[in-house]
This record gives sequence, structure tokens and C-alpha cells, in this order.
Amino acid sequence: MSTTTRIHLQRGLFGEKEKTVLEHGSLTVSAFTYSTGVEALRLKNSRGEIVLLPYQGQQVWSASFDGRELTMRSMFAEPVPTRDYLATYGAFLVHCGITAMGVPGPEDHHPLHGELPNAPYAGAYLEAGSDAGGGWVGVGGRYQHTLAFNRNYAAEPLVKLHEGASLIEILMRVTNLMHVDMELMYMMHVNFRPVDRGRLVYSARPNPTEVKTHVSIPSHMQSSGSGSRLMEFLKRLEANPSLHHVLAPDLCFDPEIVFTIRYRADSEGWAHSMQVHPDGWASYIRHRPQELDYGIRWIARNADQDALGLVLPATAEHKGHAAAKAKGQLRSVRGGDTVEFHAEAGLLRAEEAKAMETRIGRILAL
Repeated sequence: MSTTTRIHLQRGLFGEKEKTVLEHGSLTVSAFTYSTGVEALRLKNSRGEIVLLPYQGQQVWSASFDGRELTMRSMFAEPVPTRDYLATYGAFLVHCGITAMGVPGPEDHHPLHGELPNAPYAGAYLEAGSDAGGGWVGVGGRYQHTLAFNRNYAAEPLVKLHEGASLIEILMRVTNLMHVDMELMYMMHVNFRPVDRGRLVYSARPNPTEVKTHVSIPSHMQSSGSGSRLMEFLKRLEANPSLHHVLAPDLCFDPEIVFTIRYRADSEGWAHSMQVHPDGWASYIRHRPQELDYGIRWIARNADQDALGLVLPATAEHKGHAAAKAKGQLRSVRGGDTVEFHAEAGLLRAEEAKAMETRIGRILAL
């Protein structure tokens, strides 16, 4: 019978000097504070590490395994203590929602990607245990969002790292604490680092029906003067989405290109996405379309930031609350009910990536 140990964190644990706070087999967890004042936990195993912000959105700020930095390149060397989404941007994993998600449209009044990305968590904890995958350590917490007569929910994420693993397990649990139904929007914003000549392989057919190109640029983004090139590329992608499957350095993703993908799942309910590196290794993420049925792909590449959202699993498209409501994409959670969203993300060795490509081929052949 497996057991789990939980350690409730206190802010006094975090100082300028990094110190080990937990050892569990070959796994270690250390605590430190960035020069900006943001508290962080470093979870390490024999393959690599993740750095997580327990009190600020429960973001996974960075992830690296087997000497490969998986996290997008951004303008921020360290996280900044703010609620403003764009004032501290560059994490590997950001939770988005719940009252709204995406880019606010003309009829919206919500912040970019909602209140969750940099939400202040009053409580955070460490866990350690073992399961079929071996020993693991995890970080979780609870954020309660309450607005009288309007909204009351609890968001409880958990990220786990196993011994010898190069994938992290991601869970978000949301509970409607009111006695009436609650609208819900959620996106799991996972930002990989693109690799030149990386090849995108995923369990959807690259036709305009299953891979929709959004031919638009949001107002909050600025390009470096490549607008005409971008619009020409968008028009070509609209007819043939497979043109972005090899990340050639001369392709224009400035300031961004966004797709909505209708994923196909395997017999276990998982949909799969890879960026296969030129040497055969792969950045990888899997999610459950039954839980998050919109796969948003986001690519932004220029001199200031370099990001590949292989898939941002979501409950709706990324155009804000009003647009989702008009398209019938809003979820509803009954009073007292809880919903869960799951994913795994990280790195695959070359032989694992090859086997996964075969698996994806079987899904598409059905």
C-alpha cells in the first residue's frame, strides 16, 4: 500500500540562499527566493529539474532535462511579483482561466488569460510518495477566488516529478463552491523552446478542418516589421496547415501564429504532440481531449522571444469570454461539483520519440 507525505509550506522557509528542504530517494527539493522577491522550489531528479513558483500562479517557471532547456526564451530572466500577465512572462507552464481565458475582445472586461496565471496562493505544499512509476515529489496549492453574489471557486493544481523521469505530471482541479452553476474557461499554457528544423508530429490530420489557422494578430502584440510576410504565410497555412510542420528558420512567426486543432485520442484517451529535434529527441506533451477538447497551438519566434506552444489544451478557443460565449464554447460546472484536467509534458529520448511517432501514426490511420 502506497503512502503520501504532505508538508505545508511557510514563507519563512524561503531565503536568498538556496537550501534543501526535502530528500526522497534520489529526488531533492530545495527552496530559494529570486532577486525579485518571488519564492521558488527546485525539484530535481537524476535527469534534470523543474523550478516552480508555489505562491505565484503555481507556475512551472522552467524545465530542463538531460542538458536540454525546454522552456521558451523570453525577455524575463526571473519572474516578477505582479498580477499583470505580460509583466512577468516566460514560464514553462501557466494555468489560465477560470472566469475567463484568452485575449479580451471589444465586449470583454477580463484581464488577458484571466485571474489564474499569477494568482496569489494563500496555501502551498510539498508532497512525496510512490506509485507504479516509482518515487515522486510534487508541489500543489489552493487558490480561492470569491466575488460576492457572482463567483466562488477553488483552484488546486498539482505538479509531480518521478525518479528518473523526464516528463512531469500536471493536474488542475477546480471546485465550484457556490450552490448555483458556474461558467468555466481554462487553458493549460505550456511553452516549449523551439528548435530550428524541429519537426511537429501530433495526433490530428493536417487539413483545414482539423487544423484551423487564425488569420489575425492580437492588438497587444507588436511585430518587428514583418506584417506583410506574416499575412502571406497565414493565407498559405489556411489552405495547407502542414507548411508549419518543420520549423525552418526562415518561416515567419512574428509576432505569432495560432491554430485550433481538433485532436484524435488513442484507446487510453490521450492525444499526443511532439517537436522532434534534428537528433531524434523530442519535446513532448499529451492531454485528454475528453477533458480539454480544444487544442490551441501557439508559435512566436523573433529576436526577443522564442516560444512553441505545441498544444495549449483548453476548454475553448483563445479569443476571450464573449467570443467563447457566442460560439457556445463555455463550460458549466454545477454547484458543489469538481472538474479535473490532466497532462504530461517534458522530453523523450530518440527511441521513445520514434515509438511515439509510430503510435501517433496508428491513431491517424483509424
